[in-house]
Formats: sequence, structure tokens, C-alpha cells
Amino acid sequence: MKYLLYLIVTFFLLLNGFSTAQTLIRDSCKKAAAKNPKFKNDICVKSLETNPQSKAAKDLAGLVVASTKNAASKATSLKGTVDKILKGKKMNKMSEMALRDCLQLYTDAIDSLNQALASVKSRDYNTVATVLSAAMDAPSTCETGFKEIKTPQKSPVTKDNDTLYQMILIPLSFTNMLK
Repeated sequence: MKYLLYLIVTFFLLLNGFSTAQTLIRDSCKKAAAKNPKFKNDICVKSLETNPQSKAAKDLAGLVVASTKNAASKATSLKGTVDKILKGKKMNKMSEMALRDCLQLYTDAIDSLNQALASVKSRDYNTVATVLSAAMDAPSTCETGFKEIKTPQKSPVTKDNDTLYQMILIPLSFTNMLK
């Protein structure tokens, strides 16, 4: 009997904790979207609610950590995608150069995202905002590289760059709410 009671109490505590995290995620995303017209609330909620670390977050700083890790993961994945494109198919020299520039931009963005994580731990939110802003330049600069070549090309990673931009905008918006 005691065991059953223990299981019931544990279940309700876990359910309450999940509900609290879900409320934190939804409320934080909603506030960030209200402050920035470029911020996509649905991407924010979806990316955080599917992340186990976000579900364990107890406050906005915890969501900054989880969302920054999400962004770093996306940047790493995108870097791998571009690397595969470069190894996989023949392309003109200008498109290849633009993609190689994108690789470097993603590497720099990953470094900035890792620096942001380190700065969150010390609660240096000004530095967090600065390095997240630097990381946010990577997707748009990558896209610009394709538009500025002699014969403008369509980037093969436009959709991924748009997603990466949003994934970095999430922790940046949350950080600005902490400052």
C-alpha cells in the first residue's frame, strides 16, 4: 500500500514538474515573440518542448543554456550538410567558394555559441548577447555570399540557414530578457 501511494505521489510530482517546464517554455517564447517581430514562437516552443534539457529548466537562464545547445547542434549539423555537398557533387568554382565560406562561418558560429554557454555559467549576459549576435551573422552572411557572386546562385542551404537563424535568435531573445 505504501509503495502504491509512493508511486502516485511521484507520478504527480513529475507531472507537475513537466507542466511547470512547459509553462516556462511557452510563456518565455510568447514574451520573446512579442518583443521581436522576426521571432517565430512556434519554432521556439517546438524546439524547446522536444529537448529534454529544456524540460528540466527551472528558469529563463536554464532555457538560455538549452536553446544555445540546440543552436550549436543545428550549426554543427548544417556544417556537416555543407561538407557533404562539397564532397558529393561537382559545382562551379564560385558556388564552391561560397559554400567554403559558409563552412568557416558555421565554425565561427559554433565557437561563439560555445563561448555563450561559458558566459551563461558566469551570468555574464552582456557577453552572452554579444557572442550570440556574432553567431547570428553566420546564416545571413552565408546567404549573402551566394547573392554576391558574379552570377548569383541559389544557396542549397537557404532553408537550413533560416532555421539556424531562428535557433540562435531564441537564446539571444531570452538573454536580452535577462539583462
